[in-house]
Amino acid sequence: MGILEVKDVNKRFGGLQALGNVNLSVAENSCHAIIGPNGAGKSTLLNVLIGKLIPDTGSVMFDGQSVLGRKPYEINQMGISRVFQTPEIFGDLTVLENMLIPIFASRDGAFRMHAIENTTSEKEVIEQAEHMLEELGMADKRHFHSASMSRGDKRRLEIGMCLSQNPRLLLLDEPTAGMARADTNNTIDLLKQIKEERDITIAIIEHDMHVVFSLAERITVLAQGSPLVEDTPDKIKGHPKVREAYLGETA
Repeated sequence: MGILEVKDVNKRFGGLQALGNVNLSVAENSCHAIIGPNGAGKSTLLNVLIGKLIPDTGSVMFDGQSVLGRKPYEINQMGISRVFQTPEIFGDLTVLENMLIPIFASRDGAFRMHAIENTTSEKEVIEQAEHMLEELGMADKRHFHSASMSRGDKRRLEIGMCLSQNPRLLLLDEPTAGMARADTNNTIDLLKQIKEERDITIAIIEHDMHVVFSLAERITVLAQGSPLVEDTPDKIKGHPKVREAYLGETA
């Protein structure tokens, strides 16, 4: 049994079958990619995993506990963090202030903006935030306003904010979307480093096959809301059903 188990999940929007009998098992400490053409149901599945959508039928279990019916912050507290398609950071705050927010929230169970107005007495929290920035290679940017950074650095910061909560499962929604190739490669290197240095499971939704084949150990292909095939990257590359789903080719 995987750390994340999705069984017989179905979701309809009116007459549209967005997800149909989805079964997915993500092994602990693995990197599992979910790919598929536009309209395959990837975003709908991700929103089910984080509690934004409730499936019509089926179950979603994380480490033996159901995530269904829980609020997104409760799912986060279970040990699941999500990186959004567009970097979700506080643009008017510095890099260090951004990093402090999830650390305060993790420690106190909530966060209020006045918590960062005077942090001089919060030595331990500041040290934790600065240590994370060191790991990310962003210590020299600690006082930069985050809105002024490149998309790649914003993504790096967002990933660090997620990691500061010590999640067991990191969900990535097209983490390299809109990036230049250099930033994409830097993000791949960062995720490889995270995987090597931490006991963490990564599930990634991604269109860029360079990213997928650089990171994934298993790949699930969705088509028209249902799993088409699941296998290793080497087997997926030339799979006739995958070629047909993406390119409209026949076997």
